[in-house]
Amino acid sequence: MAEVLLFHHALGLTGGVHAFADGLRRAGHTVHVPDLYEGRTFADVEAGVAYAQEVGFGTIVARGERAAEGLPEAIVYAGFSLGVVPAQKLAQTRPGAVGALLLSACVPVAEFGAAWPEGVPVQVHGMDADPFFAGEGDLAAARELVAGAADRELFLYPGTAHLFAERGTADHVPEAAALCAERVLCFLDALKG
Repeated sequence: MAEVLLFHHALGLTGGVHAFADGLRRAGHTVHVPDLYEGRTFADVEAGVAYAQEVGFGTIVARGERAAEGLPEAIVYAGFSLGVVPAQKLAQTRPGAVGALLLSACVPVAEFGAAWPEGVPVQVHGMDADPFFAGEGDLAAARELVAGAADRELFLYPGTAHLFAERGTADHVPEAAALCAERVLCFLDALKG
């Protein structure tokens, strides 16, 4: 079974993020879900992003890095949207990563000054017409990340929703969320680490 460090999105550590983590736990995985917002949650993405901007994205990423301290090196880094930033940075720069799960976002690999580490599989999940994912460069970054690598996969789901995998949001798309969760569990079950 895998150990996972799961970072929340711009809405904060919501019930939907906990529900996703609980689904992984029910399958036998160990999941850590740190609160990068120190107890704050938001009703819409714009308000959550405004908070992240106010605090500073560097601070949010540093909180994510601190959350990894004391955890095993052999871990899967996962994130929803904004949470992809610390997850992807850690997967690329912290030794020992065994995998990465990037949901609704993907950062260009060059952003973290390092190539994607050999032998670290990754799944990227997003909606093909999500204005944030498809319209702001994340889809292009994901395509570049997975190009020519057998252990890197991009899964596109039809639709425009951003937080499609999270129950309790207006963006939730049950069919896509169920398929995403199934693929994530298969990914985790296949890992050696």
